[in-house]
Amino acid sequence: MCSHYQATIDPELYRRHFGVELPEGAEQHDLWPGHGGSFIRRPRPEDHGGAPPEREAMAGLFGLIPHWAKDSTISRRTYNARSETVAEKPSYRDAWRLGRRCIIPADAIFEPDWRSGKAVATRIARADGKPMGLAGIWTGWRSPDGRIVRSYSMLTINADDHPLMRQFHKPQDEKRIVVILPDERHHDWLHAPLGHAAGFLQQYPAEWMSS
Repeated sequence: MCSHYQATIDPELYRRHFGVELPEGAEQHDLWPGHGGSFIRRPRPEDHGGAPPEREAMAGLFGLIPHWAKDSTISRRTYNARSETVAEKPSYRDAWRLGRRCIIPADAIFEPDWRSGKAVATRIARADGKPMGLAGIWTGWRSPDGRIVRSYSMLTINADDHPLMRQFHKPQDEKRIVVILPDERHHDWLHAPLGHAAGFLQQYPAEWMSS
């Protein structure tokens, strides 16, 4: 479970690596559930006069707020969506079914290392120093005062056999890893048909990561 990450907020790096502009209101570096960050989605044609760009970046809350939620506090519990149940869980299934997949720009994630017997927050990044594009889902929610609030969640998969990620969390807990997309698969993740989406949910090689 990744509840803390560092968002990519350098405008030039964001533009160069992800091909879009950092959205206004997404300048916070260290993020926890309920905080405001950014995500990159496939644009809706109706928002661009029928000629949408390949992708667009949006500001949103870390932690998915389903359309039926009474308030935004649910985002504190919906920041990670298990790939095994994302199509079934009420909080996530509509976003998944509607193909609302996104990329979450991140410099690093943090996980607790329990090998000493105590939780030691450990920073995990790409070994090459480049930003990570995390696979996620997004949605929109109308708040009681009528505002449209966008939000997103990271997709996770089992990591019991991952050479690096199996070191984290309590010994008795299942090991999980967020889905880090290879750079060359960013476009396909956003645009692939729903039936092909599960094929992108794979472990990122340990030798490409550093902690």
